[in-house]
Amino acid sequence: MSDPKDAPSETQTEPHADEHAPAGHGEHGHDEEPLGPPDGGLWGAAIGGIAVAIVIAACFAFSTGAL
Repeated sequence: MSDPKDAPSETQTEPHADEHAPAGHGEHGHDEEPLGPPDGGLWGAAIGGIAVAIVIAACFAFSTGAL
């Protein structure tokens, strides 16, 4: 049988773990930055671009006789 005093304790499994982790940082070594407010102009441009793409696709389909 193994002797309980020979079993590694929780502090002995990774003795230098806290030395390698930067203080005050996230898991990947950088701070979490909060998300800013949504940009209405960019969302409008994206929706407008999608609408233009649909119109172009409809014109192409109409001109080729697919519609």
